[in-house]
Amino acid sequence: MTSDKTYQKIIQSLKKRKNGATVADISSVTALPLSDVRELLPRAADEFSGHLKVTQSGEILYTFPNGFTSRYRGLGAAVKRIAEKSKKIIKAVSVTFFKVWIMVMLIGYFVLFLALAVASVVISVAGKSSDRGGRDGGFGGFNLFGMLWRIWFLNEITRPQYEYGRVVKRSKEKRPMHKAIFSFIFGEEDPNRDWEGQESKAIIAYIQANRGVISLAEYMAFTGLSGIEAEESILTFCSRFAGSPEVTAEGTIVYRFEDLLLRADSARFPELSPPLKRLKTFSVNSRKMNGWFIVINAVNLIFGSYFLYNSFATGLLVTEIQYQTSSYLYAFTHLLLNTFTSDPVGIIRTALGIIPLVFSVFFWLIPAVRGILEKKENENTKLSNFKRFGFSKIWSSPFNVDAGGIAPLLDLCRPGDLDAAADRVIKDIGAISSPEVITGENGKTLYSFNKLDSEKRALNNYRQTIDLSRSQLGETVFDTEKRIEN
Repeated sequence: MTSDKTYQKIIQSLKKRKNGATVADISSVTALPLSDVRELLPRAADEFSGHLKVTQSGEILYTFPNGFTSRYRGLGAAVKRIAEKSKKIIKAVSVTFFKVWIMVMLIGYFVLFLALAVASVVISVAGKSSDRGGRDGGFGGFNLFGMLWRIWFLNEITRPQYEYGRVVKRSKEKRPMHKAIFSFIFGEEDPNRDWEGQESKAIIAYIQANRGVISLAEYMAFTGLSGIEAEESILTFCSRFAGSPEVTAEGTIVYRFEDLLLRADSARFPELSPPLKRLKTFSVNSRKMNGWFIVINAVNLIFGSYFLYNSFATGLLVTEIQYQTSSYLYAFTHLLLNTFTSDPVGIIRTALGIIPLVFSVFFWLIPAVRGILEKKENENTKLSNFKRFGFSKIWSSPFNVDAGGIAPLLDLCRPGDLDAAADRVIKDIGAISSPEVITGENGKTLYSFNKLDSEKRALNNYRQTIDLSRSQLGETVFDTEKRIEN
């Protein structure tokens, strides 16, 4: 592995060459071996956002039109890394706190309101027992009690499961309540959280199965990136996996990864078959489960509105008349708090009115906003998958391409506007290989990517010239277990 000192010498030499440099240019100025320069120039192009050009003689010219501001070093890069790490930590802590808070608020307020309602019903029933003529007065305690009983005890979360008249145990795979609540509000984990690793593995497997070489168009098919984005990304890939750009005899740039061929197992995945991103799901809960969370939150919303309204309409109970004309629930809560505080109305208004009311609104608002954002994100995922599909299809058959004929069967690859997505694919692939546009017999516009076909043939010819004997591991000459040396 070359040292940082060698790398810095190359950087200093590049800074002096405003019009770019070849491998030979840098080697002649620094007196470094060509192999070291060839290995480190892609790393420099990645760090300083360099570009590659092919000269008339067939050499690769490295240019740096954006100067030499590092993407990974210096104060700016360090501050950016610290900011990103801090953002992740703050987000993780905030989400954890927020989840706990939501759990406590949703279930805590529901249980509190339930307890207050049941207690007020008991008082109401006791009062009615002593006054047989008061059947139509009060808060309507029996109906409220029955409603709350059904909501809390007979819902999907808490009721026992019956089978043939007997109680059966719940499945061990049943999700805990708090995870079900979090799933409704925040959704599930990102199914593509390890996408970068999956994508890199697929590209590496393809490179290993194709003599250690990949073209820019093939790389685009794996990543779904446009030409400019793919060019920048593949230089980063070269830096990570010891790759280097090469030029074929026909003047086509290819990217070679000799070290990736030094492997013990056999090559796999020779076909261009890019992996696809998965779509996000709103929640894995059943509709019935999410429905009960909505009902519980609705109960909190109703009680919060009730207490907030009565805190203004009824206010402080100071006379017997006010007590008789107010509802049993508000009167009971007021008298209960009056034994502990001098401002029962303020506590009712804030703790039992404003807070649960605002929370209930956000409890519905967060999933609603998340649903909209996830729908948009899934649409972008479908477009990205569509581009992978389209790029690979054009690469496989570059002649007489019908934009309307690029129609994958999988829903993962079908964005809402297929025509616009197909035009985007034609435009992106056309940026690296200008197509010949013709009109077919049925009046459809067809695209023939003749240059892309020439690049395919040049790439295949280049692969055939690679001597794979250098990548063969050969027989074992030393074994630490058997201690045998030839």
